[in-house]
Amino acid sequence: MGMLVPTALAARLLSLFQQQLGSLWSGLALLFCWLRIVLGWLGSGRGQPQPQVPTELEETQEEPNSSRPTTPVSVNYHFTRQCNYKCGFCFHTAKTSFVLPLEEAKRGLLLLKQAGMEKINFSGGEPFLQDRGEYVGKLVRFCKEELALPSVSIVSNGSLIRERWFRDYGDFLDILAISCDSFNEDVNVLIGRGQGKKNHVENLQKLRKWCRDYKVAFKINSVINRFNVDEDMIEHIKDLSPVRWKVFQCLLIEGENSGEDALREAERFLISNEEFEAFLERHKEVSCLVPESNQKMKDSYLILDEYMRFLNCTGGRKDPSRSILDVGVEEAIKFSGFDEKMFLKRGGKYVWSKADLKLDW
Repeated sequence: MGMLVPTALAARLLSLFQQQLGSLWSGLALLFCWLRIVLGWLGSGRGQPQPQVPTELEETQEEPNSSRPTTPVSVNYHFTRQCNYKCGFCFHTAKTSFVLPLEEAKRGLLLLKQAGMEKINFSGGEPFLQDRGEYVGKLVRFCKEELALPSVSIVSNGSLIRERWFRDYGDFLDILAISCDSFNEDVNVLIGRGQGKKNHVENLQKLRKWCRDYKVAFKINSVINRFNVDEDMIEHIKDLSPVRWKVFQCLLIEGENSGEDALREAERFLISNEEFEAFLERHKEVSCLVPESNQKMKDSYLILDEYMRFLNCTGGRKDPSRSILDVGVEEAIKFSGFDEKMFLKRGGKYVWSKADLKLDW
């Protein structure tokens, strides 16, 4: 009997332990099954909240990166403000007579090339006024021969260009753009492009021939204003057959052609957006037409003045940066106000090397 009590007690304790152990295993089995379900659910991504950071990054990639330096792919260098014409709407007037020494101008152009410049456009004022075109000729040759720029161009009124210049420098010039606002000589006189006894339109025909003879792409720039907005230019443009016909809407720039300190008063030349659009509609059959409204034009150009300062037009006037010769391109361009999106939208980057244009000379 003495041995029966401990044995019974041990059996009872073993029974209780087995019951508790069974409950524990049941609980662990349920926990294991739950974990498998949860892990499978997470692995499939169902029901998981989508991460927000990648979405935001994808959106910001479409926006300009303010920390990324602007590359001066295409630059307009107005190395002189002097001009032999008196166009009433001129937006880069003769407020100074300064022109950089040739070697300093070359140094600045080298800095621009090192910063990524592919195209340089020389403008004014009238570029051929300085040293009878020798100054701009030497810069054109430097940019093509030594800097190996894909595109070198000039905008001129054409009145001072001689065939000898083409013989000396034509090989180094990709595009010559001639300003022509009307094919009516009386209208040219009203605008301020009168040449006395010379005929602006006849001179345009001569320049077109020289461009063809010396293999320079020919372009026409026209500013549409109160005096030419109703003119039909279709047949004249087709006859001249430029690679591009750039058509601008007359633009006000405070301090240049508007305001108390301006040398011009362009208000009387202004046309409405609707009038500009109507002109474009009438000339839409001209395949080389490239229109630029005030909105497209104002901030979509990188403009260097005679001191090689970028001009910021975002405030409706030309506010200069410091010169690239003093602070470098990357620092100066921060204050340019350049709208790269609008530059691309207006077709600022195009086939601009005559080697790629494959023209039938």
